[in-house]
Amino acid sequence: MSAAAKAGGDARLIWCIALGQCIGWGTMFAVFPLFVAPMEAEFGWSRAAINAALTLGLLASGLAAIPAGRLVDRHGGRWLLTLGAWGGAVALAGWSAVQSLPLFWALWLAMGLAQAAALWGPAMAVVVARARDPARAIAGITFVTGFTGTIFLPLGAALITNLGWRDALLVLAGLQVLPGLLTLWLLPPDTGRPATAAAAGFSLLRAVRGPTFLALAACFSAHAFIGTGLAAHAIPLLRERGLPEASVLLLVALHGPFQVAARAMLFALGGRVTMRGVGRLATLLLPLAMLVLALAPPEFEWLVLYVLAWAVADGLMTIIRAAGVVEILGRQGYGAITGALGAATVLPRMAAPLLLALIWEGAGGYGPVPWLLAGLGLAGAAAFTVAARVRV
Repeated sequence: MSAAAKAGGDARLIWCIALGQCIGWGTMFAVFPLFVAPMEAEFGWSRAAINAALTLGLLASGLAAIPAGRLVDRHGGRWLLTLGAWGGAVALAGWSAVQSLPLFWALWLAMGLAQAAALWGPAMAVVVARARDPARAIAGITFVTGFTGTIFLPLGAALITNLGWRDALLVLAGLQVLPGLLTLWLLPPDTGRPATAAAAGFSLLRAVRGPTFLALAACFSAHAFIGTGLAAHAIPLLRERGLPEASVLLLVALHGPFQVAARAMLFALGGRVTMRGVGRLATLLLPLAMLVLALAPPEFEWLVLYVLAWAVADGLMTIIRAAGVVEILGRQGYGAITGALGAATVLPRMAAPLLLALIWEGAGGYGPVPWLLAGLGLAGAAAFTVAARVRV
């Protein structure tokens, strides 16, 4: 196959996965908070009971991540991504008709299984198996997916306002059919042995007990805790500094553009950088951002530095979780290994919002929170340094 043909294949792969991930994360995850208030109003369910559905989805997704990764390693991911996307569409349609809380929870267990099949881990395993330059392909994909919230949060809000929450979910279910169609159209059938297939003698249990895997799991867990915690608490934390509401919202909104800019720069650099080097930069920027948040005066200009450092670190870490694992651990058993790494981050994601809320309540404010996050960031940076020393 010529270089031009391979480059064209990479372009098809990038657009297929990027659009599928953008739609999938948008419909099956990002819009969830928009539906809490209208469901509270209609059913009288508590906010905790409604949000428990998301927790159940995270649990199901984490438990299913390793089997999903194994399937991609053994058989390729074309049909797994397709069926996962369509499973998500069915779950969204079922949500639109829900009348009871147990059924709502059951639908989100199913949604978690769809996420495990259709979203990040299996999709990246497909990219690693098929792409000519996996690191650059992943950077290109994350450049597109960085706009997920920018697109789907306003879209979801507009649909709820104009159609009501049930019909809004039906529209989102229709959109979620598209990733499956794109996968069947743009990805050629799986043939032969996937590049991520485990060789004879490969043992996932032995791999996850190794110091390199454990170091990466610690690093990614620290990042997951910080990211989920800030997603839940950044706005009230910044409000507590006494900033005007417009400044608070602008600071939060700047995260997306800064994140996308970092990914675009990495895409442009291509093979001139290593994932080890990018990972070292990202993991050092993360605690630096939290220290700026802890020490900065309550002024917009200073807090922009926090947003910039955190957004760049966050944007690059998304790529490191996919391409960095290839560089450090190799392609063998990639789907299963990344599934295990994803499962390791489930508990930190679930615990972060509650733990930070308890700290806020106990301390009478958010004062200790940035220091806790800075400490976790430093631990994550140290763990990545240990993992990056390995040579495959």
